[in-house]
Amino acid sequence: MSDTILHECGIALVRLRKPLSYYIEKYGPTYGMNKMYILMEKQHNRGQDGAGIANIKIDQEPGFRYISRYRSMKSQPVASLFKKIGKKYQKAQKVGKEKFRDEKWLKQHLAFSGELWLGHLRYGTHGFNSIENVHPFLRQNNWRSRNLVMAGNFNMTNVDELFDILVNLGQHPKEKVDTVTVMEKIGHFLDEEVQLQFQKYKDQFTNKEVSDIIENEIDLAHMLKRACKDFDGGYTMAGLIGSGSAFVVRDPNGIRPAYYYADEEVVVVASEKPAIKTAFNIEYSQIEEIRPGHALIITKSGDYAQHSIVPAGEKKSCSFERIYFSRGNDPDIYRERKMLGKLLVPQVLKAINFDLRNTIFSYIPNTAETAFYGMMAEVENYLIKRQTEIIVDGKPSVDSLEDILSFRPRIEKIVIKDAKIRTFIADDDHRDEMVAHVYDTTYEVVKRDKDTLVVIDDSIVRGTTLEKSILKLLDRLGPKKIVVISSAPQIRFPDCYGIDMSRMGDFVAFRAVIQLLKDQGKDYLLGEVYEQCQHASIDEPVNHVKKLYDQFTYEEISDKIADIVKPAGMKAELKIVFQTVEALHKAIPHHLGDWYFTGNYPTPGGMLVANKSYINYMEGRLVRAY
Repeated sequence: MSDTILHECGIALVRLRKPLSYYIEKYGPTYGMNKMYILMEKQHNRGQDGAGIANIKIDQEPGFRYISRYRSMKSQPVASLFKKIGKKYQKAQKVGKEKFRDEKWLKQHLAFSGELWLGHLRYGTHGFNSIENVHPFLRQNNWRSRNLVMAGNFNMTNVDELFDILVNLGQHPKEKVDTVTVMEKIGHFLDEEVQLQFQKYKDQFTNKEVSDIIENEIDLAHMLKRACKDFDGGYTMAGLIGSGSAFVVRDPNGIRPAYYYADEEVVVVASEKPAIKTAFNIEYSQIEEIRPGHALIITKSGDYAQHSIVPAGEKKSCSFERIYFSRGNDPDIYRERKMLGKLLVPQVLKAINFDLRNTIFSYIPNTAETAFYGMMAEVENYLIKRQTEIIVDGKPSVDSLEDILSFRPRIEKIVIKDAKIRTFIADDDHRDEMVAHVYDTTYEVVKRDKDTLVVIDDSIVRGTTLEKSILKLLDRLGPKKIVVISSAPQIRFPDCYGIDMSRMGDFVAFRAVIQLLKDQGKDYLLGEVYEQCQHASIDEPVNHVKKLYDQFTYEEISDKIADIVKPAGMKAELKIVFQTVEALHKAIPHHLGDWYFTGNYPTPGGMLVANKSYINYMEGRLVRAY
């Protein structure tokens, strides 16, 4: 992707279902640690500014620590975490092989030697990069069953409402952010659930006996139903209870991803399937999806099941997960990205006036590569069809039979990405200054003033990198025309469920609409929509900003985007082609979340965020809308 979209958070959870001695004997004492390392490192593309890990020892004897947690904000946070844990294991090995392989000794003397693991990869969508904002979060209590460790991939649109609920419950939250409100709300109902169980048994057993009963019988499904009923947003939230049970709950529209695998030895959850497959060497068919509105609950005894928590709505899983965020070695994602490229070919052929002989095809590294393969496969199919028409059907052609049979599309690696430079682009203030140096080009393969360059990217968000770097570089090669292809549709609206695309004015598609409105004397609509957004209600959620886009055709907006991103002095003709929403759904039929393209948010809070983002734009406020 040329424009920077900052990444999604990711989770990894492992529950060892057998006694620790089983794994020590079969795999060695580092089995759980090794599996967590693979799960987290294979999802490291999701989190960019921090990582954390927690571990719980089940049935630890009183007087010994049973919860361990490390968090890191170093440049390689996952590696730094496990290097630190590894040093503890190395130190423990010095006591001798017999003790190091003894379950009781390990649990009493070695941190991160328990049966229950939770890892998190963080991108902070609100930009708070202190260590205190890195998951997992820990809510401590002297009762094991009231300790709560939480991490998640989520954004809530109704943080103000959730904050008020906590205040009305009698709490005094330290911050008005979704991580705190979610943690404290779930923690409150966990406390209540434990208290209900205590009242149920207190007259029959001693307090110690009641505590043991609660740890084994705590009803996490009932607790989560009460805690999650007011949430509006996209979420996959994982929690560990100090006594040894765990849960992963998913939003009712399935916006954020969650997959799990279970056998007699483990239950494992992750944000991406390839991480699970790699870590446990299993088939993709063995990996299941946590259903929208459900929680996968793992009891202290190691039993697991999915439970309905909130009524499931229409499934609107995030399509950007498939286009960009998730690793492309997932077979379904690989096929989907190829199909995205394939479905663009009719528009591409039209854009180059069907002149394949004078066209060079390339892609912008690196996530657009798979869509490029799909596009070129379909170009080959087009050529075969044309050859069949000429040779078999006898249609006329100016080319000789030899030329027709020998012709192949011209493919070159035109754009080269310098990843080392990319790592220094840390913030918006300095990104423009550095962006021109992120890419380089291959020289002397373009025929000056004759060739058309077709380059495919997976999406165009702000258009900044196109304008300030890529188009300038390509124009220096001397092509007659440059056609930029986006395998994703026009990004028109903010995301409020986890991706850091929150300010309406950042989107080049929105800037194009504003300019078109002014060009055609329709800018009075800006004020009308502003007033409508100000009076928008959660009771009748409507995205009023869609009205502005409805004034123009898809191609009109694409052409105006080309005008906006075309650098001053660029000699080549420029054409920008976007994937259509219809083709997107054809390519990715099971992940229909498209609100950033269409404005059709799956929750009422999403509609209000879009309206608020527009209000912020009109008032000149450069802040997030959630």
